[in-house]
Amino acid sequence: MSRTQLLPMLTLHDDVVLPGMIVPLDLGDDETRAAVDAAQARTPSAETLPGIRSGQTRPAEVLVVPRIDGELAEIGTVATIERVGRMPDGEPAALVRGTRRALVGADVRDGADDDSGEVRWVLATDAVETPVDERTRELAADYKAVVISVLQHRGIGQMIDAVQQLDDPSTIADLSGNAPYLGAAQKLELLRTLDVAERLEKALETGREHLAELEVSDTIRKDVAEGMEKQQKEFLLRRQLEAIRKELGELDGSDAEDDYRSRVAAAELPEHVRKAALAEVEKLERTSEQSPEGGWIRTWLDTVLDMPWNRRTTDVHDIAAARAILDADHAGLADVKERIIEYLAVRQRRAEAVAAAEARSDTAEQGSAALRGRHSGAVLALAGPPGVGKTSLGESVARAMGREFVRVALGGIRDEAEIRGHRRTYVGALPGRIVRAIKESGSMNPVVLLDEVDKVGADYRGDPTAALLEVLDPEQNHTFRDHYLEVELDLSDVVFLATANSLDTIPGPLLDRLELVTLDGYTEHEKVTISRDHLLPRELERAGLGAEDVRITDAALSRIAAEYTREAGVREANRTIAKVLRKIATRVALGESDLPVAVDTDDLDDYLGRPRHVPESSLPTSTQRTSIPGVATGLAVTGAGGDVLYVEASLADAETGGTGLTLTGQLGEVMKESAQIALSYLRSRGAELELPVGDLKERGVHIHVPAGAVPKDGPSAGVTMTTALASLLSGRVARADVAMTGEVSLTGRVLPIGGVKQKLLAAHRAGMTTVIIPQRNEADLDDVPSEVLSQLDVHPVASVREVLELALAPAASPVAQAA
Repeated sequence: MSRTQLLPMLTLHDDVVLPGMIVPLDLGDDETRAAVDAAQARTPSAETLPGIRSGQTRPAEVLVVPRIDGELAEIGTVATIERVGRMPDGEPAALVRGTRRALVGADVRDGADDDSGEVRWVLATDAVETPVDERTRELAADYKAVVISVLQHRGIGQMIDAVQQLDDPSTIADLSGNAPYLGAAQKLELLRTLDVAERLEKALETGREHLAELEVSDTIRKDVAEGMEKQQKEFLLRRQLEAIRKELGELDGSDAEDDYRSRVAAAELPEHVRKAALAEVEKLERTSEQSPEGGWIRTWLDTVLDMPWNRRTTDVHDIAAARAILDADHAGLADVKERIIEYLAVRQRRAEAVAAAEARSDTAEQGSAALRGRHSGAVLALAGPPGVGKTSLGESVARAMGREFVRVALGGIRDEAEIRGHRRTYVGALPGRIVRAIKESGSMNPVVLLDEVDKVGADYRGDPTAALLEVLDPEQNHTFRDHYLEVELDLSDVVFLATANSLDTIPGPLLDRLELVTLDGYTEHEKVTISRDHLLPRELERAGLGAEDVRITDAALSRIAAEYTREAGVREANRTIAKVLRKIATRVALGESDLPVAVDTDDLDDYLGRPRHVPESSLPTSTQRTSIPGVATGLAVTGAGGDVLYVEASLADAETGGTGLTLTGQLGEVMKESAQIALSYLRSRGAELELPVGDLKERGVHIHVPAGAVPKDGPSAGVTMTTALASLLSGRVARADVAMTGEVSLTGRVLPIGGVKQKLLAAHRAGMTTVIIPQRNEADLDDVPSEVLSQLDVHPVASVREVLELALAPAASPVAQAA
């Protein structure tokens, strides 16, 4: 049951006293002094106050009521006057303790003899709080933990024990009145909240927010202190290090490792580079040691000073020696080596002309312009299938010219900055690969091989091939500017060579800057020569065997090239020879064989197992693949060189297979068009060829090119598809020893195609004896090696009728009758 008392009211401006708080009150204010004096001087009698028992004694109490923003609250705190005295500064003050909440009632005067002045006596009714349940106790425990954490963060450890001894939830909730982070309005809200659980929730919310702020502040303060301590320690250590070096005489102001100004002065730099370097040195001298920019400048200066600005190797202009080097390093490839020799011969003549111009020039400036070497010639691009020796050709060119060789692998790069360099503002910035290649070579005129230029990608970071346009253009590359160096770099004296497997993925503008030198692959004779003279000695050394320990006959090498490796290059042949030598080394180590060992054709099955590729000529019957009508042999060019492909055709019943054209074998759009043209030609001109084409209207046609996992495209299979359909309609099988290539038109003309040399090499590898090519490709036979051409019967044709006469077996032949 709540009680009512008559108490002097003490108004507290913009502050709140909660139960449990002990606060000092300034008695300099008349109203406050009067209220305290009245409370101490008199206590109303029990008879005048209902509900108060006679004889009851109580300490001097006042009702402390907050006035927030000029408005008097309807609730206050009954506070006992603990002590009246003076503050340390001498001002009078009273120490009061809040005990309980009370609602403010009506004003009551106490008679005429009241000498209390302005004191207001009011009826104060104790406020009734809600009962305490288990949830309230849990909230109280949580808030007590928050209060203890705040005290720990603030370093007030002496109050923690007092807080831990509290058990009453209401008292714990009122601890928030002591929180300095709460405003008067928030404290008043807590004073008005009679529900203990609700009051705890409000206090807990604000307490947790303040605790989070304290934790963040402590973390920041700790980080700042650690950073300042680290900087101070680093500064002190650096000063001590400098002092030690001075004492040891290692740092006297002229050390080449630290004095960049003296290093720039001593370096042989072009004038424009020297000016840029000195400007950076001045910037470095003005930069604080603690600034990260100092590290960037030092790295840039180190890069510039490491560049071989004025270092060049002397070219060797002995063309005969260069030819000997190319012949010694590479067997075959006569046309390729001839083009390289032409390139070197032109460079020699131009160098002589430049030297003569320099001798005639009257000023150093004219001589410098002549030496700059602008328009220094074409950039060779070695294009061909894998394993034909493109990269090793680049090394041979460098050796023939007496220059340093650097290989720049471009396969898979997608960032334009890889070529042109990163801006210095980026973390970890580096010069581009071209600048790094020149720095690595140690001269300004190396041979730079741009390997796999066809495999350069592009994404949101840019297109590296666009950056190569300036690098590979003799009209522009004498003023190449790397984004990292930001000074002009003369690339006109650099010999650039590029390699590629396929030209389809090289952008047109870049391809226009390259002079193509095509490597079509090796003949079987050339592969035997390369294996005997180059691959075998190298693999013997790698296997730890001597030249006299193992001898592989030419016949065995020929079988390796024909039956165990079917490729344009010799990379797989190299692996196969290495495998044979590993087998021999293993058997010798196990005591199963003795050196020396001779390997002939019959021994290969024991070392390598069964052949992986069996030539058509060695099959049980030469007509195994084309023994039924509807199959013809064609020739194609893939990324691995020339290859033989078979085209199969069949007719379906109208009731079951429909009447359309079905194409399978993962064919490209151009190849699909070739099939449609072949079918349309036979439908319109089949009667002239004495073919029963009536079935083509009623029945569906299915054309399939085996090896469906391999993508195929191009128009050169047109005559092969036409021949397969003509074989199917006529019932005459295609000759097994005939391979063909050529594009077919709707009028029956055989149009020219590309890759004649590679296709004829593939036909020769596959054991074909007769090859049909377009008549307009007859001039391309000059590129085919004579030893291959002598073993092939090549027929240039102009029309489909000629193709069918050569490719289809006669109707009365035994093969046709058997079919």
